[in-house]
Amino acid sequence: MKTLSLLASAIALVSATTIVSPTVSAAQKLYKPFPADVMPSLSEKGTHTVGVKTIEATYPEKVKDIAGNDVERKLTLEVWYPASSVADTATYVNETRSGQVFEIEGDASRNAPIAAAESDYPVVVISHGYTGYRTLMYYLGEHLASHGYVVASIDHTDSTNKDVNFAENPYSGFPSTLLNRSRDQVFTLISISEHDFFKASVDASKAGVIGYSMGGYGAVSTVGGCYAFNDQTAATFTGTQDPKVAALIKDALNTCAGGEESSKDVLPAWKAALALAPWGGQHQLFDVESLNNIKVPVLYVAGDNDDISGYDGIKWLFENTGSESSKLLTVKNARHNVAPHPAPKEAYGSEFDLGSYIEPAWEVQKLNAINEHFALALMNCHVKGLKDDCEYLNVSGSSAQVPVDGKKPEPWKGFDDRWALGLEIDSK
Repeated sequence: MKTLSLLASAIALVSATTIVSPTVSAAQKLYKPFPADVMPSLSEKGTHTVGVKTIEATYPEKVKDIAGNDVERKLTLEVWYPASSVADTATYVNETRSGQVFEIEGDASRNAPIAAAESDYPVVVISHGYTGYRTLMYYLGEHLASHGYVVASIDHTDSTNKDVNFAENPYSGFPSTLLNRSRDQVFTLISISEHDFFKASVDASKAGVIGYSMGGYGAVSTVGGCYAFNDQTAATFTGTQDPKVAALIKDALNTCAGGEESSKDVLPAWKAALALAPWGGQHQLFDVESLNNIKVPVLYVAGDNDDISGYDGIKWLFENTGSESSKLLTVKNARHNVAPHPAPKEAYGSEFDLGSYIEPAWEVQKLNAINEHFALALMNCHVKGLKDDCEYLNVSGSSAQVPVDGKKPEPWKGFDDRWALGLEIDSK
């Protein structure tokens, strides 16, 4: 079996301990106070105070690495949640691809007590790209938590800016990324459900997954897409020169739903997936039949000039995804950076660093707000079952309000007149 036996043994054996982050000062704020009218309505902060906690989750048993060796694997998670009171303001310490360390001031309270609720909180898992870090989309973590979710974002071991020397050996973590993205997403959900701080407050049978770039590559598999590497692609993307080794790697990679053998093994907890600029479709690294059999609604978000994941490849994923509730949101004139938070000041020293944050034709804060809006609509509709919020997803065509027969169309639901320019949406 290729399974990690997560359902059988991880629940009993998962180790997840709290990490106390040091207090730091001089952290920078990245967001400007835009008027609410110019941002989509579901990007507004929710009613919950937000807490955040950093934890470590250790796989209960050794796992196979890409070379077939048994290794220990653990993840650092940043977890946002509804809090009952305010505590010290959280700061997020990370580094750019060139190793420039920076500090961001968030809106969450570090290690605040979790708020009691009439019903348990659903769980959302967030997964960064290659490379990245667990707070690359902290705005989504804080936002969803303010609306009543527990949100766990992953530092994917071997695949972060800290782990990879992108200037000298940029692909050193890529084989691990190919192997572990979906596995880590599934394991994170189980870890949160069994963590002492969260287990009494979450409903892990209601979950969503959000993945950016390689995180999206993982998310598509997590909800049922099976990888379909051949000998050539296995060799190309892992750097092996030995055909026999490539064949073994291919077999190791070609799994589904977090390391399982079949797309039928998708955890029933997954109710929705948000795939932001997902990688892999441009190389058709997924089995088409398994994509056709995906039952979980997937919202794909893609820049129509994405030169990393390839817009046509993302469209291929959408067109082959079987769930009738799946959609493709196209960001016109955007490239690949549709998901990261705004660039910290330390990134402005070089294109090498800045190029993983900014977009040539878009204000990043506006992109973040669009992601907040559609992520909340998706999770509220399909995870919480709030049918009224499904209407925010049931928009069509272009957002540009181009006049038809001299009459300007109404704006998309949730957007003010004139403020949804640059978006298109396709449905099944």
